[in-house]
Amino acid sequence: MKRYEGLFILDLAGREEGLNDVVEKVKSLLAGSGAKVETVQKMDKKSFARVTDKKVTGGHFVNVVFEATPTVMTALQSKFIHVPEVYRVQFGAASKFVAAPVEA
Repeated sequence: MKRYEGLFILDLAGREEGLNDVVEKVKSLLAGSGAKVETVQKMDKKSFARVTDKKVTGGHFVNVVFEATPTVMTALQSKFIHVPEVYRVQFGAASKFVAAPVEA
């Protein structure tokens, strides 16, 4: 199994209270596909520098580090297309050291 990092941009359309529910949904989809979730880092809501869709001008950024096999990664590429709260997702290889989020 290899370590991967997924950057999720979530479109909650003004539903700030639903962020934890959507993050849990993403984690369960990853686990249901055969991935082992290690860490989840919720980042701030950010506006996009360039807007490609006038209906979506920003999103909540969530970084997830997980372990998976290459066949699981192939399946994950198409799995999140059908989740309406996930606006964009990008997967990549995770570094060996992932810094823990700093709480202020």
